Amino acid sequence: MSAVQPTLVIVSGLSGSGKSVALKTFEDLDYYCADNLPVELLPAFVRSQLRENGLPPRMAVGIDVRSRDSDLSRLSEWRAVAASLGVDARLLYFEASDEVLLRRFADTRRRHPLTRLGLSLPEALARERELTRPLHDEADAVIDTSELNVHQLRRRVITEFALEHSPGLSLLFESFAYKRGVPEEADFVFDARVLPNPHWDPELRPLTGRDPQVRQSLDADPEVATYVAQVAGFLDTWLPKLRGETRAYVTVAFGCTGGKHRSVYLAERLANHARAQGWEEVATYHREQD
Repeated sequence: MSAVQPTLVIVSGLSGSGKSVALKTFEDLDYYCADNLPVELLPAFVRSQLRENGLPPRMAVGIDVRSRDSDLSRLSEWRAVAASLGVDARLLYFEASDEVLLRRFADTRRRHPLTRLGLSLPEALARERELTRPLHDEADAVIDTSELNVHQLRRRVITEFALEHSPGLSLLFESFAYKRGVPEEADFVFDARVLPNPHWDPELRPLTGRDPQVRQSLDADPEVATYVAQVAGFLDTWLPKLRGETRAYVTVAFGCTGGKHRSVYLAERLANHARAQGWEEVATYHREQD
């Protein structure tokens, strides 16, 4: 395995803008994650991970106004210390319009962390923008989530910030429902509707292709075994030929009727197959489930 530089992603921005979704997405991609980290503890956190991991770690931390006693304006200083340890430290700042943030807080009935100061919600949002302005200005990328839903945000984090910055060619295995259309960004599309559908089994219907019962049912079917073997053979032959292309990742998509059972199962199984074949950067995204 080639040497890989340790990676640190600092997730910050406005409350309600999608930071938690982004951090959970990094966690799903095997980043070691810590939320609400005081900014001054950033170097200590990095040092601890470099000591405890045999392989260069991938880390993601959430830093924002919830750290009451932290001076966010000093993030640049502590980020430089982390970088001096040999870590590729990147800062992502998430924001959204006030109108969208007000609606999100109303829909979820969450409290803004700055309302503890006796501020109204609009005042808290304005104050938060002011306090996090240094982070906004220093960010490697500013992501406006005003027009993004949770699924779109997860996919953007995966493709633009997790896989895009990985060395070499990365693979994204995606599941989808044909009734909602084929993903425009897919490089390879495989139709799973020819396979037996667990939807018609009352015990399997509430589950997804991630659940052991569904996996066991599909694993036991000879048609599924043949399908998986043929698709795996195709991918093993042609994916390595894309390594020389000037692209960061390839999307392999599997579709079924509802995007719940067969397509999810195939995306997960072929992703595991790719990892077993030596692909180091492999992710899954289930459009109708994530």
